Amino acid sequence: MPSVWSSPDRPAFPHHALAAVLQVRSARLHVMLWRRANEPFSGSWALPGGPLLADERLGTSVARQLASKVEVRQLAHLEQLETRSDPDRDPRGRTVATAYLGLVPSHLDPVLPDDTAWQPVDALPETAFDHGSIVTSALERLRAKLSYTNVGFALAPPTFSVAELREIYVAALGYEVTATNLQRVLLRRGVLEATGETAASGRAGGRPAALYRFVTSSLEVTDPFAVLRPPSSRAR
Repeated sequence: MPSVWSSPDRPAFPHHALAAVLQVRSARLHVMLWRRANEPFSGSWALPGGPLLADERLGTSVARQLASKVEVRQLAHLEQLETRSDPDRDPRGRTVATAYLGLVPSHLDPVLPDDTAWQPVDALPETAFDHGSIVTSALERLRAKLSYTNVGFALAPPTFSVAELREIYVAALGYEVTATNLQRVLLRRGVLEATGETAASGRAGGRPAALYRFVTSSLEVTDPFAVLRPPSSRAR
């Protein structure tokens, strides 16, 4: 007797777990992609992921898929992003995909397989399926959360100067923010704390920069109504 969950009038569709893993590298925001060797979309770049097994949860599945590409412990943050169910998203047949957003701190340099590389989000290569659109969704989620949460902890090294943190925020947001304003806002919200240490002096000398760290390394809403906007939109 056929299962009620898989019958001619109630077909079951494959469900995939995908991960959009972002990291600031050389002052640009990048996403981890792997190059497909097989059709469909042979030679195009895709997000890490694969089929959800019958006995696993989505979170377990995405962790398993990522383990083949990057050391999962190097992810400072992982959250569910969205589910895609367009019937035409996969030319092989209908599949449903649930995507996750992952963040890697800027001081780490994960060893990737030969078929995998970091690609700048502002100059993506040709992508497979709807993965380019999922990267856009991940970017929008990150930018929104930088406004009202402390998620910057997952992009930054353990300690940093305000100038270094500003470079990370600029790369992630895609527009300029001043170090002074960023420091003022994050200190007022209780997101940062001074370490009491200073950075080593550069060749030019000058006063050593104070070092800071995020107060916590778990996600917290710090200002639910805050919105960081580009300078041009604030001037309107």
